[in-house]
Amino acid sequence: MGFHTFDAEKAEKLEDDSRYRYVSREELVGSLDPSDDDVVADLGSGTGFYTDDVAPHVEQLYAVDVQEPMHDQYRKKGVPENVSLVTANVAELPFDDGELDGAFSTMTFHEFAGEDALAEVARVLADGGRLVVADWSGKGIGESGPPVDERFDVDEASEQLVDAGFTVEHGYERPETFFLVARR
Repeated sequence: MGFHTFDAEKAEKLEDDSRYRYVSREELVGSLDPSDDDVVADLGSGTGFYTDDVAPHVEQLYAVDVQEPMHDQYRKKGVPENVSLVTANVAELPFDDGELDGAFSTMTFHEFAGEDALAEVARVLADGGRLVVADWSGKGIGESGPPVDERFDVDEASEQLVDAGFTVEHGYERPETFFLVARR
């Protein structure tokens, strides 16, 4: 896989409500099933498009992105009080073991999914912590998103998560994306 990273110079495209076509806020929040006192992370948060949808439902949300310019864009639009911006690679998260109650990744799994990064996500999630992933599918036709050869399908993503110590609760393919929920 190519580990494609979204071009920060095109960050304004991440603020387009048409993104809900690929994963709705209801599907994301409902699958994450957060509590008011949860601490969660958005892995590959970009400009905070989906971060803003989850923030009202948790105590603390870490918006993790490897590109500081994405955080700059998020600051321009306004960051909720309970959101902390974290510039880090997913393979090197600055959290304690089991610190997070949950995590999610929307259209960024293909950017970081590797053995080291998934082991790191497993490390920082508490036992029973939920991971929700919506991403471009390797079975898609490539109408949007990264090139198809830089993507995983739901079976490949599930296998990677199982290898990292997760239990996949459910996952399914859609026309251009996949969606899955796993527990640590």
